[in-house]
Amino acid sequence: MKQELLTADILIIGTGIAGATAAIEISKQDPTIKIIILTRAETPNESNTNYAQGGIIAKGGPDLVEDILKSADGIGLPEAAQILADEGPALVDKILLEIANVPFDKEKDGNLSYALEGGHKEPRVAKVSDFTGRSIQEHLTESLKKLSNVTIFDHLTAVDLITTGHQTNNWLNKYGTDTCVGVYAFDQADGIISRILAKTTILASGGNGQIFAFTTNPKGARGDGIAMAYRAGAKLLNMEYEQFHPTALKITGAPPFLISEAVRGEGARLTNSQGIPFMQKYYPELDKPDLTTRDKVSRAIFTEMLETGASNVYLDLKSYISKEEILKHFPMIHESCLKYGIDITTNLIPVSPAAHYMCGGILTDLVGKSSIKNLYAVGEISCTGLHGGNRLASTSLLEGLVFGSRAAKSITNTFCHSRPDRESIKINSSDVPSWNYFKKFPADSALMSADANTVKNIMWNMVGLVRKTPLLERAISDLSQMENTINKFYREATLSDELLGLRNMVLVSLIVAKAAYANPKSIGCHYRES
Repeated sequence: MKQELLTADILIIGTGIAGATAAIEISKQDPTIKIIILTRAETPNESNTNYAQGGIIAKGGPDLVEDILKSADGIGLPEAAQILADEGPALVDKILLEIANVPFDKEKDGNLSYALEGGHKEPRVAKVSDFTGRSIQEHLTESLKKLSNVTIFDHLTAVDLITTGHQTNNWLNKYGTDTCVGVYAFDQADGIISRILAKTTILASGGNGQIFAFTTNPKGARGDGIAMAYRAGAKLLNMEYEQFHPTALKITGAPPFLISEAVRGEGARLTNSQGIPFMQKYYPELDKPDLTTRDKVSRAIFTEMLETGASNVYLDLKSYISKEEILKHFPMIHESCLKYGIDITTNLIPVSPAAHYMCGGILTDLVGKSSIKNLYAVGEISCTGLHGGNRLASTSLLEGLVFGSRAAKSITNTFCHSRPDRESIKINSSDVPSWNYFKKFPADSALMSADANTVKNIMWNMVGLVRKTPLLERAISDLSQMENTINKFYREATLSDELLGLRNMVLVSLIVAKAAYANPKSIGCHYRES
């Protein structure tokens, strides 16, 4: 980036459904508001949203609230669940159908076609075949590009939040309420670190799946936003609740590609290598044990793998779904598996659990406000209480849509809608120090990759599906030592996106491990064996 200083009314970090919705809604309410959106990726379409296969809930009602709270295992916030059920379907219509023109699957009568997924009493999930997230992301990005007041910067990695209590040339600012006024952003092309100052900052940077050795998340899901918020002093909550998706493709040399639970919604079964279903063994009281909540399915698979000594179990579509229906409803899964020699119309799919979703995050109220003034958090990075101890399938995209919209309304109602009010909020750029470059030697990519893999293996083996006190203690000890080493490395080496990610990964891993250790009670996807 050629400019060392940029200013905006609103700064949004992240281009997924939460950040994009916030930008669209703010722009719609006041097109004079200047919005800057950052993504560390090479394109705005590269986000967690892009990888969401299953779909988005598009039908509300009391039963949805009940299903969300049941999945949350007793610690979900009823008000958040009610908001999602009440406001979500209308926003699917208004933003995704009317503004973004997302081509959802429809019945012959023209109404949305609804799929059944795990933990749901009824079909209520709208889909675009099995690439819903990709379609939503692409259409939202196109909608953003049409907005004259929105500027999107890619290949920019947020380094740290700028707050009046931490980064200031004016000591007197420290006596007031700590307020977020933007970020330092690293340009991956030229290494320049810019000050991007804004009256309100929205963190919408997604989750942290990449801190685990096996994950369905894209490479950018390193917990960057969580780490920045933590260093700035924002309150976090429920960080021990890491959801593992039960069915990711498990083939040597293949990434853990997500096999949507929509396939089980259509009738597929989890089996052993002989094609014999096993879920009834673990949940004999359930009519459809393959469609229970993700935490229960994942632990059943984990137990089955331990008992049999197998490295995976299998999904059987061929015995329960016709070839025609498989090809119609799951073309991307079919195509992706074919790359590795598996025809899902005739073969079993080898699968195992993988880290999938961060149920906790930056603690916010029900419009996305964090504990730091003028800092909002929306989507997976936030913790509104909606998911509690475990997320219900296909609530993630709807959460981003609903709370991205609510944050936008809060921001415009508070100080952006009225021009005089907006102008009264001023940021003195001279109070914000420019970045202090401290490079001494180039960072070694091979070393950083090895450190990242060590972090991932610690988290997978010691802070994974089943947690034990001795392993958690070992993880905290090992990660603490690594954090000290990596922070020293960070202070001395030339910055890169990889180094920034490594610094964030080890911090977020330590936060998760400590939260898991501090909570001795098994709730939802946090399962303590001892």
